[in-house]
This record gives sequence, structure tokens and C-alpha cells, in this order.
Amino acid sequence: MSRRLRLSIGFTVFAALLAGGIGALLLVIPPAAAQTGATLSMPPDVWQWGMICAVFATAVSSVAAAYAVAKTGSAAIGAIAEKPELFGRLVIYVGLAEGIAIYGLIVSILIINRLA
Repeated sequence: MSRRLRLSIGFTVFAALLAGGIGALLLVIPPAAAQTGATLSMPPDVWQWGMICAVFATAVSSVAAAYAVAKTGSAAIGAIAEKPELFGRLVIYVGLAEGIAIYGLIVSILIINRLA
């Protein structure tokens, strides 16, 4: 595996872990709000499972997008070195691979909106 591929995957895994850490912090909010007497629209267990699902959707889609971009990006660079006129077509494939992370983020936003 090349150094750039490992670096790309490393950055994306770091971003997924950061999203997981933020999600873990959000898991503390509903029990803390219940202790202060604030009313929640759902039981704290539902909030916690919803946040876990949102974090999982974002983390898994980010890691999958990192893997897809690493594979398609390295293949695209090799193809562009051989035939530079393929640049426009290959950018579309790399963009589609990046879309995986955006889909996971949209699913997370939809899950969090249902909790509110």
C-alpha cells in the first residue's frame, strides 16, 4: 500500500473517530437533561440509541468513502498518466466515491431530526 493511500485512509479514520467522539458526548445530554428536570420528547434510551445509530452511519460511510476514494483515486492517477484526456471522466468516478460519505451524513441528519 502506498504512503499516500495510508495517509488518506488515516485522515478519514481520524475524522470518523472524531465524529464518534462527538456522538459519544451527545449521548450524555439526555440523561443530564432528565436529571435537571427538563422534559424530553423521548425516553433517554431512545435518544442514546438514536445517537449511536447516527454516529455509526457517519463513521462507517466515512471509512467506506476513504477506501473507495483511495482505490479509485490511485487508479485514476495511473490512467491519467497514460491518457490525460480521460481526466473529465475519472473525476466523476472519484466524486461518486466521495458521495458515499455525504449519504451517510444525510442519514445521520435525518436520524437526529427524528429525535428532536
